[in-house]
Amino acid sequence: MQLDYDSFQHQYKTPFGAVTQHTPVHFSLAVKANAAIRQVILCMVQDGHWDEEQPLTMTRIEPTRYQVTFSPTDAGLYFYYFCVVTDNDTVFYGCVDGGYGGPGVQYARREQVQMYQLTILAAVEKLPRWYREGVAYQIFVDRFYNGNADGHVNAPKPNSFIYGRTSDLPMYIRGADQAILRWDFYGGNLRGIEAKIPYLKKLGVTILYLTPIFQATSNHRYDTGDYLKIDPILGDLADFDHLVHALHHAGMRLILDGVFNHVGVESRYFNRSGHYDTVGAAQSRTSPYYPWFTFTNYPSDYDSWWGVGDLPTVDKTNQSYREFIFGSSESVIDYWTARGVDGWRLDVADELPDDFIAGIRQALDHYADKVLIGEVWEDASHKLAYGQRRHYLEGGGLQAVMNYPLRQLIIHVLTGTMAPADWWRELMTLKENYPQTTFQFNFNNLGSHDTPRILTMLQDDLARLRLAFGMLLTLPGVPCLYYGDEAKMTGGKDPDNRAFYPWARADQAEIQVVSQWTHWRQNHPWLNTANFAPFYLADYGIGYVYWQGHAQVLVVINVTTMTQQMTAADCELEVVPDQLATAIKQQLVGKKLPGSQLQVIENFT
Repeated sequence: MQLDYDSFQHQYKTPFGAVTQHTPVHFSLAVKANAAIRQVILCMVQDGHWDEEQPLTMTRIEPTRYQVTFSPTDAGLYFYYFCVVTDNDTVFYGCVDGGYGGPGVQYARREQVQMYQLTILAAVEKLPRWYREGVAYQIFVDRFYNGNADGHVNAPKPNSFIYGRTSDLPMYIRGADQAILRWDFYGGNLRGIEAKIPYLKKLGVTILYLTPIFQATSNHRYDTGDYLKIDPILGDLADFDHLVHALHHAGMRLILDGVFNHVGVESRYFNRSGHYDTVGAAQSRTSPYYPWFTFTNYPSDYDSWWGVGDLPTVDKTNQSYREFIFGSSESVIDYWTARGVDGWRLDVADELPDDFIAGIRQALDHYADKVLIGEVWEDASHKLAYGQRRHYLEGGGLQAVMNYPLRQLIIHVLTGTMAPADWWRELMTLKENYPQTTFQFNFNNLGSHDTPRILTMLQDDLARLRLAFGMLLTLPGVPCLYYGDEAKMTGGKDPDNRAFYPWARADQAEIQVVSQWTHWRQNHPWLNTANFAPFYLADYGIGYVYWQGHAQVLVVINVTTMTQQMTAADCELEVVPDQLATAIKQQLVGKKLPGSQLQVIENFT
């Protein structure tokens, strides 16, 4: 028996990808069997209802083709496979191991079957134009630039050290238990960001995403001390307001990092050492903040983020905490958004309940043209966290996530650890699983403060780095540069990836290359809503094509170092419309594609 199905192809499943609830989805299965066919079934199961499979009998519409329509009633995830019963046998058909879409495989037993995913949305998200068409830049504020005229460091923290030179490499001073004994600072501040607005504009940046800026003990400030205060080492409220005004005047937008899963052990809310004038949860059970935390042995044992004692976890179901973060007109979200913040990136979004995220979103929706992004490291469409399926992308929650899966695809295909065919299938699976708006407007990155530098990941290969920048700026999504990557900064994991920006020795040639790409992207705003299809070239190349009306953009990349002459047999264009695929072959076949080169061809039909 031979079964054929391909979730990427309209002749087998339409419409493609995620749909809103109550949208009819048409499935088709090709069946060739020697024995008489008794039954062809689409087996559909709603996420979490694993014992309630819904068998849908498929109708024969052609000699070897069967069809059925399914209309999902609820938002969330559904999973499906096919079952064919003949006089002699029962065969199952599901996706390939790993949950990837596209062509599947036959299985002999039900318990072996890997099921396809069907994503169902409650609503289609709308994102502001400034975000959809933007180029973002992530700044680790302490490490970017000191804007004080004499270079002094604002309000140095007790029991910390300041580097003798900004060219010094960062390092931690740890105790025997590996706890950090002294936090290190360079002195970057809000005035420094404002001073570099001309540089950022020249680079082509339109959006700034800042790591946390609220008062804290550490240099990274993910240990919030006071959500309503600017960390004095970065400046004061006047500096912040001035920066927001200057950014908006320059046509730029600002996204802040919201760290609402945990706070600092020395925060005014926990206040273990009594540094704040408030009564913290660690000081008294009568503290108004005591119900925010979960103690197992008061006051020394408490829930903390991944067991890190410096970061007590907050109970996100606590109504008082919810009111403080988003539920009142004086909440943290309202306070800063009303001061001009354009969007928020939620730290460890997987650890925030869905209704907590929805509450933040509802608060943001009181303001025009704001965006809510989440930190998620995997395919966020089916993320399981602490045994719970997350629904933050199905409407009314997150509008985008940090696109770490795309970063992995770029790194793996450029370093030769992933074949072009696998790159294509995994990218198509993301396209299929995600809401269309998420795939089109995800927050793409080549690195962040939590990853090694992209140049280091690419083994210091400049040619690969330029390919990576080209891919970041030509693939679907909102590109976000990590500060200094354009200056060829290197570094492994934290803290090596958090050095000070090398202003005196930044690689100007590389900055120019990145600037050319960012401006190219801004000159093609229609790409954000265009049709998109990736493809690959045998075992040496990848590519993708956009089309909208009479406009097309074709990107072709040789991921090897050897020049390749492209042939018709090399061009794997399964998901590209036939007429467009013919035009692409006319452009490529017979031509040479130099090693480690990215080519862009426009309006070729």
